[in-house]
Amino acid sequence: MSRPIILGIVGDSAAGKTTLTRGIAQVLGPENVTIICTDDYHKYDRKQRAEIGITALHPDCNYLDIMQQHLSLLRTGQPILKPVYSHKTGTFEAPVYIKPNKFVIIEGLLGYSTRTARDCYDVKVYLAPPESLRASWKVKRDTQKRGYTEEQVLAELEKREPDSEQFIRPQRQWSDIVVSFYPPSDDINNTNGHLNVRLVLRPTIPHPDFTKILDFCDNTVSAIRLGLDRDMGKPVDVLEVDGHATLEQVNKLEHLICSDMPYLKNVCNREVNPELGKVAGTTGETIQSYPLAITQLLTTYHILKATQIYQ
Repeated sequence: MSRPIILGIVGDSAAGKTTLTRGIAQVLGPENVTIICTDDYHKYDRKQRAEIGITALHPDCNYLDIMQQHLSLLRTGQPILKPVYSHKTGTFEAPVYIKPNKFVIIEGLLGYSTRTARDCYDVKVYLAPPESLRASWKVKRDTQKRGYTEEQVLAELEKREPDSEQFIRPQRQWSDIVVSFYPPSDDINNTNGHLNVRLVLRPTIPHPDFTKILDFCDNTVSAIRLGLDRDMGKPVDVLEVDGHATLEQVNKLEHLICSDMPYLKNVCNREVNPELGKVAGTTGETIQSYPLAITQLLTTYHILKATQIYQ
Protein backbone atom coordinates (compact mmCIF):
# COMPACT_ATOMS: atom_id res chain seq x y z
CA MET A 1 0.00 0.00 0.00
CA SER A 2 1.40 3.40 -0.98
CA ARG A 3 1.57 6.31 1.44
CA PRO A 4 2.35 10.00 1.05
CA ILE A 5 5.99 11.06 0.83
CA ILE A 6 6.67 13.76 3.41
CA LEU A 7 9.22 16.55 2.99
CA GLY A 8 10.17 18.81 5.89
CA ILE A 9 11.39 22.37 5.37
CA VAL A 10 12.40 23.97 8.66
CA GLY A 11 14.05 27.28 9.38
CA ASP A 12 13.70 30.52 11.29
CA SER A 13 11.18 33.20 10.41
CA ALA A 14 11.77 34.61 6.89
CA ALA A 15 14.53 32.08 6.11
CA GLY A 16 12.95 31.36 2.70
CA LYS A 17 10.78 28.34 3.58
CA THR A 18 7.73 29.44 1.61
CA THR A 19 9.75 30.35 -1.49
CA LEU A 20 11.40 26.93 -1.57
CA THR A 21 8.13 25.14 -0.76
CA ARG A 22 6.21 26.82 -3.57
CA GLY A 23 8.96 26.11 -6.08
CA ILE A 24 9.10 22.41 -5.23
CA ALA A 25 5.31 22.16 -5.35
CA GLN A 26 5.42 23.64 -8.87
CA VAL A 27 8.01 21.07 -9.93
CA LEU A 28 5.99 18.15 -8.53
CA GLY A 29 2.69 19.55 -9.80
CA PRO A 30 0.48 21.51 -7.37
CA GLU A 31 -2.29 18.96 -7.80
CA ASN A 32 0.02 16.30 -6.31
CA VAL A 33 1.12 18.30 -3.27
CA THR A 34 -0.39 19.11 0.13
CA ILE A 35 1.36 22.02 1.89
CA ILE A 36 1.06 22.44 5.65
CA CYS A 37 2.59 25.22 7.76
CA THR A 38 3.33 24.28 11.35
CA ASP A 39 2.66 27.89 12.41
CA ASP A 40 -0.97 26.76 12.40
CA TYR A 41 -0.23 24.86 15.60
CA HIS A 42 0.42 28.00 17.68
CA LYS A 43 -1.34 27.91 21.07
CA TYR A 44 -1.78 31.65 21.34
CA ASP A 45 -2.76 34.39 18.93
CA ARG A 46 -0.63 37.50 18.43
CA LYS A 47 -2.37 39.52 21.16
CA GLN A 48 -2.13 36.67 23.69
CA ARG A 49 1.59 36.17 22.95
CA ALA A 50 2.22 39.85 23.66
CA GLU A 51 0.27 39.68 26.92
CA ILE A 52 2.03 36.51 28.11
CA GLY A 53 5.45 37.62 26.91
CA ILE A 54 6.21 34.51 24.83
CA THR A 55 7.39 34.25 21.24
CA ALA A 56 5.99 31.98 18.53
CA LEU A 57 9.37 30.22 18.41
CA HIS A 58 9.07 28.77 21.91
CA PRO A 59 7.83 25.15 22.10
CA ASP A 60 5.46 26.14 24.93
CA CYS A 61 3.73 28.46 22.46
CA ASN A 62 2.84 25.57 20.15
CA TYR A 63 0.73 22.41 20.30
CA LEU A 64 3.65 20.18 19.32
CA ASP A 65 1.77 17.09 20.55
CA ILE A 66 -1.08 17.72 18.10
CA MET A 67 1.39 18.60 15.33
CA GLN A 68 3.25 15.30 15.69
CA GLN A 69 -0.03 13.39 15.97
CA HIS A 70 -1.19 14.96 12.69
CA LEU A 71 2.16 14.18 11.06
CA SER A 72 1.78 10.53 12.05
CA LEU A 73 -1.73 10.44 10.57
CA LEU A 74 -0.61 12.08 7.32
CA ARG A 75 2.26 9.61 6.98
CA THR A 76 -0.22 6.74 6.87
CA GLY A 77 -2.44 8.59 4.39
CA GLN A 78 -5.14 9.56 6.88
CA PRO A 79 -6.90 12.95 6.88
CA ILE A 80 -6.56 15.58 9.60
CA LEU A 81 -8.61 18.53 10.86
CA LYS A 82 -5.88 21.17 10.76
CA PRO A 83 -5.99 24.42 12.77
CA VAL A 84 -5.47 27.65 10.82
CA TYR A 85 -3.44 30.65 11.99
CA SER A 86 -3.60 33.86 9.95
CA HIS A 87 -0.34 35.81 9.81
CA LYS A 88 -2.28 38.72 8.33
CA THR A 89 -4.58 39.18 11.31
CA GLY A 90 -2.61 37.35 14.00
CA THR A 91 -5.71 35.35 14.91
CA PHE A 92 -7.07 31.84 14.38
CA GLU A 93 -9.60 30.89 11.73
CA ALA A 94 -11.86 27.85 11.35
CA PRO A 95 -9.95 24.54 11.04
CA VAL A 96 -9.83 22.83 7.64
CA TYR A 97 -10.22 19.17 6.68
CA ILE A 98 -7.13 17.97 4.81
CA LYS A 99 -6.66 14.68 3.02
CA PRO A 100 -3.01 14.22 2.00
CA ASN A 101 -1.99 14.10 -1.64
CA LYS A 102 0.86 11.99 -3.03
CA PHE A 103 3.40 14.45 -1.61
CA VAL A 104 3.15 16.42 1.62
CA ILE A 105 5.40 19.40 2.40
CA ILE A 106 5.56 20.44 6.04
CA GLU A 107 7.17 23.85 6.50
CA GLY A 108 7.63 25.88 9.64
CA LEU A 109 9.63 26.76 12.72
CA LEU A 110 9.60 23.66 14.93
CA GLY A 111 9.03 20.74 12.56
CA TYR A 112 12.01 18.72 13.83
CA SER A 113 11.64 19.58 17.51
CA THR A 114 10.41 16.15 18.66
CA ARG A 115 11.63 12.64 17.89
CA THR A 116 8.13 11.50 16.90
CA ALA A 117 7.82 14.35 14.41
CA ARG A 118 11.27 13.74 12.93
CA ASP A 119 10.46 10.08 12.31
CA CYS A 120 7.56 11.09 10.04
CA TYR A 121 9.68 12.74 7.33
CA ASP A 122 11.23 11.06 4.32
CA VAL A 123 13.47 14.05 3.54
CA LYS A 124 14.44 16.83 5.95
CA VAL A 125 15.72 20.22 4.76
CA TYR A 126 16.92 23.04 7.02
CA LEU A 127 17.29 26.62 5.76
CA ALA A 128 20.19 28.58 7.24
CA PRO A 129 20.84 31.91 5.50
CA PRO A 130 23.24 34.35 7.19
CA GLU A 131 21.41 36.19 9.97
CA SER A 132 21.95 39.57 8.30
CA LEU A 133 20.29 38.32 5.11
CA ARG A 134 17.39 36.73 7.00
CA ALA A 135 16.84 40.01 8.86
CA SER A 136 16.62 41.95 5.60
CA TRP A 137 14.17 39.38 4.19
CA LYS A 138 12.04 39.59 7.35
CA VAL A 139 11.94 43.38 7.29
CA LYS A 140 10.90 43.34 3.63
CA ARG A 141 8.20 40.69 4.11
CA ASP A 142 6.71 41.96 7.36
CA THR A 143 6.58 45.61 6.30
CA GLN A 144 5.13 44.85 2.85
CA LYS A 145 2.78 41.97 3.69
CA ARG A 146 2.05 42.03 7.42
CA GLY A 147 1.66 45.72 8.19
CA TYR A 148 4.64 46.24 10.51
CA THR A 149 7.09 49.13 10.58
CA GLU A 150 10.80 48.43 10.13
CA GLU A 151 11.43 49.41 13.75
CA GLN A 152 8.83 46.90 14.96
CA VAL A 153 10.35 44.09 12.90
CA LEU A 154 13.89 44.76 14.14
CA ALA A 155 12.66 44.93 17.74
CA GLU A 156 10.86 41.60 17.27
CA LEU A 157 14.01 40.00 15.83
CA GLU A 158 15.96 41.08 18.89
CA LYS A 159 13.24 39.78 21.22
CA ARG A 160 13.18 36.42 19.42
CA GLU A 161 16.93 35.86 19.26
CA PRO A 162 17.24 33.84 22.52
CA ASP A 163 14.51 31.44 21.36
CA SER A 164 16.04 31.24 17.88
CA GLU A 165 19.34 30.20 19.40
CA GLN A 166 17.82 27.73 21.86
CA PHE A 167 15.01 26.12 19.86
CA ILE A 168 15.25 26.85 16.12
CA ARG A 169 18.90 26.64 15.07
CA PRO A 170 19.66 23.36 16.93
CA GLN A 171 17.20 21.60 14.57
CA ARG A 172 19.84 21.93 11.87
CA GLN A 173 21.47 18.76 13.24
CA TRP A 174 18.45 16.64 12.26
CA SER A 175 18.35 17.68 8.60
CA ASP A 176 19.51 15.69 5.58
CA ILE A 177 20.29 18.88 3.62
CA VAL A 178 21.23 22.31 4.97
CA VAL A 179 20.50 25.10 2.48
CA SER A 180 22.33 28.41 2.90
CA PHE A 181 21.74 31.16 0.35
CA TYR A 182 24.27 33.96 0.76
CA PRO A 183 25.41 37.09 -1.12
CA PRO A 184 28.66 37.03 -3.10
CA SER A 185 31.64 38.56 -1.27
CA ASP A 186 31.87 41.40 -3.79
CA ASP A 187 28.18 42.32 -3.35
CA ILE A 188 27.26 41.71 0.28
CA ASN A 189 24.15 43.88 0.00
CA ASN A 190 22.67 41.61 -2.66
CA THR A 191 19.42 40.10 -1.32
CA ASN A 192 17.75 39.02 -4.56
CA GLY A 193 17.99 36.15 -7.00
CA HIS A 194 21.73 36.44 -7.71
CA LEU A 195 22.64 34.87 -4.38
CA ASN A 196 25.01 31.91 -4.10
CA VAL A 197 23.95 28.70 -2.36
CA ARG A 198 25.87 26.33 -0.09
CA LEU A 199 24.29 22.89 0.21
CA VAL A 200 25.45 20.73 3.11
CA LEU A 201 24.73 17.11 2.19
CA ARG A 202 24.62 14.72 5.13
CA PRO A 203 25.13 10.96 4.57
CA THR A 204 21.72 10.28 6.15
CA ILE A 205 20.22 9.87 2.66
CA PRO A 206 21.95 8.78 -0.59
CA HIS A 207 22.75 11.84 -2.72
CA PRO A 208 23.51 11.83 -6.46
CA ASP A 209 27.12 11.08 -7.40
CA PHE A 210 28.39 14.64 -7.51
CA THR A 211 32.03 13.57 -7.95
CA LYS A 212 31.40 13.82 -11.69
CA ILE A 213 31.31 17.59 -11.17
CA LEU A 214 35.08 17.43 -10.87
CA ASP A 215 35.25 16.28 -14.50
CA PHE A 216 33.82 19.52 -15.84
CA CYS A 217 34.72 22.07 -13.16
CA ASP A 218 37.98 23.53 -11.92
CA ASN A 219 37.11 23.27 -8.24
CA THR A 220 39.24 26.27 -7.26
CA VAL A 221 37.74 28.90 -9.57
CA SER A 222 34.52 27.37 -10.88
CA ALA A 223 31.08 28.75 -10.08
CA ILE A 224 30.17 25.17 -9.07
CA ARG A 225 32.28 23.50 -6.39
CA LEU A 226 32.26 20.23 -4.47
CA GLY A 227 34.13 19.71 -1.22
CA LEU A 228 34.31 18.01 2.16
CA ASP A 229 33.64 19.72 5.48
CA ARG A 230 32.25 19.18 8.97
CA ASP A 231 28.87 20.48 10.07
CA MET A 232 27.89 20.42 13.74
CA GLY A 233 30.87 18.15 14.29
CA LYS A 234 30.04 15.56 11.64
CA PRO A 235 31.59 14.99 8.19
CA VAL A 236 29.53 16.21 5.23
CA ASP A 237 29.80 16.85 1.51
CA VAL A 238 29.31 20.45 0.43
CA LEU A 239 28.02 21.56 -2.97
CA GLU A 240 28.26 25.25 -3.79
CA VAL A 241 26.65 27.02 -6.75
CA ASP A 242 27.34 30.71 -7.39
CA GLY A 243 24.67 33.07 -8.64
CA HIS A 244 26.86 33.99 -11.64
CA ALA A 245 27.12 30.36 -12.83
CA THR A 246 26.51 30.06 -16.57
CA LEU A 247 23.56 28.22 -18.06
CA GLU A 248 25.97 25.70 -19.60
CA GLN A 249 27.53 24.90 -16.21
CA VAL A 250 24.13 24.65 -14.54
CA ASN A 251 22.72 22.45 -17.30
CA LYS A 252 25.53 19.94 -16.78
CA LEU A 253 24.84 19.84 -13.05
CA GLU A 254 21.09 19.58 -13.57
CA HIS A 255 21.45 16.69 -15.99
CA LEU A 256 23.79 14.96 -13.55
CA ILE A 257 21.02 15.15 -10.92
CA CYS A 258 18.32 14.15 -13.40
CA SER A 259 20.21 11.37 -15.20
CA ASP A 260 18.59 8.44 -13.41
CA MET A 261 15.19 10.08 -12.97
CA PRO A 262 13.02 10.10 -16.13
CA TYR A 263 10.51 12.48 -14.53
CA LEU A 264 13.22 14.94 -13.52
CA LYS A 265 14.58 15.07 -17.08
CA ASN A 266 11.39 16.88 -18.05
CA VAL A 267 11.78 19.20 -15.06
CA CYS A 268 15.27 20.16 -16.26
CA ASN A 269 13.79 21.36 -19.54
CA ARG A 270 13.12 25.06 -19.02
CA GLU A 271 10.68 25.12 -21.94
CA VAL A 272 8.58 22.53 -20.11
CA ASN A 273 9.09 24.06 -16.65
CA PRO A 274 9.79 27.80 -17.01
CA GLU A 275 9.17 28.46 -13.30
CA LEU A 276 12.22 26.49 -12.18
CA GLY A 277 14.47 28.77 -10.12
CA LYS A 278 12.31 31.87 -10.49
CA VAL A 279 12.30 34.32 -7.57
CA ALA A 280 11.07 37.88 -7.02
CA GLY A 281 13.80 40.51 -7.10
CA THR A 282 14.16 43.50 -4.80
CA THR A 283 11.92 45.69 -6.96
CA GLY A 284 9.31 43.03 -7.71
CA GLU A 285 10.75 41.81 -11.01
CA THR A 286 11.14 38.09 -11.64
CA ILE A 287 14.74 36.83 -11.57
CA GLN A 288 16.17 33.50 -12.72
CA SER A 289 18.22 32.02 -9.87
CA TYR A 290 20.29 29.00 -10.88
CA PRO A 291 21.26 28.23 -7.25
CA LEU A 292 17.56 28.12 -6.34
CA ALA A 293 16.82 25.90 -9.36
CA ILE A 294 19.53 23.43 -8.28
CA THR A 295 18.17 23.42 -4.71
CA GLN A 296 14.64 22.74 -5.97
CA LEU A 297 15.86 19.96 -8.27
CA LEU A 298 17.98 18.24 -5.65
CA THR A 299 15.15 18.28 -3.11
CA THR A 300 12.73 16.93 -5.71
CA TYR A 301 15.26 14.22 -6.58
CA HIS A 302 15.18 12.99 -2.99
CA ILE A 303 11.39 13.11 -2.84
CA LEU A 304 11.17 10.95 -5.95
CA LYS A 305 13.87 8.60 -4.63
CA ALA A 306 11.75 8.11 -1.51
CA THR A 307 8.78 7.39 -3.76
CA GLN A 308 10.72 4.58 -5.43
CA ILE A 309 11.67 3.10 -2.06
CA TYR A 310 8.37 3.31 -0.22
CA GLN A 311 5.72 3.03 -2.94
